[in-house]
Amino acid sequence: MNSLNLYSIAAVYIISGLLHFFRPEPYLHIMPPYIPYHSLMVLLSGVAELVLGVGLLFPATRSLAAWGLILLLIAVFPANVYMATADKFASIPAWIRWGRLPLQAVLIWWAWRFT
Repeated sequence: MNSLNLYSIAAVYIISGLLHFFRPEPYLHIMPPYIPYHSLMVLLSGVAELVLGVGLLFPATRSLAAWGLILLLIAVFPANVYMATADKFASIPAWIRWGRLPLQAVLIWWAWRFT
């Protein structure tokens, strides 16, 4: 696995994790109503992305971090389904809303390459 690929995936999750703290509004907005404690869930998922992104950078934790990211991506999938189907997102083009669903599979594949 080349270094650019490794640093790229790590950067995606580290930056995304930080955004959960500094710009939580988009994450809060896509939380399905049936999930409790929206603010806490956004913070916890941000911590997970940050920790797992950093974990990818170290050979000793890389595989575990990649599996953690796969599980995290599965766990947040309901938010993407909610965004694709809820009327409150109708102003966002359908190709963006629905395009997020297969993007999750691409992100899972990308993480899996580091297991």
